[in-house]
Amino acid sequence: MAANAVVSSRFQRFINHPAGPKTVHFWAPVMKWGLVIAGISDLKRPPESLSVSQTCALTATGLIWSRYSTQIIPVNYTLLSVNLFVAGTGLTQMYRIWNYRRSLKSSPESSSETLVVKSTDSS
Repeated sequence: MAANAVVSSRFQRFINHPAGPKTVHFWAPVMKWGLVIAGISDLKRPPESLSVSQTCALTATGLIWSRYSTQIIPVNYTLLSVNLFVAGTGLTQMYRIWNYRRSLKSSPESSSETLVVKSTDSS
């Protein structure tokens, strides 16, 4: 019976916490995990089809909100974790774009296809 009381009181503290499921402080980070899932699924896309501006915006958002989540009261660790993942996926995508563009500059033959035409003399 005492174990049930401990579990019940922990559950009640979780429910009634200032950043618990009764508040937007809980549900906003939960919904933001969709950005992380989208960023991870974008790892399958070729780097030439990724948007630099979108990737920079997601990375900046993740970094700014990670800092913000440590300064608010109560400190929202759920918000911190999701924004670290958003920033991490953004940084990964930025590296992929940078690496792709660097490889294009280092090998000009691969970036511009040249058509070689062989002339045939039938005489």
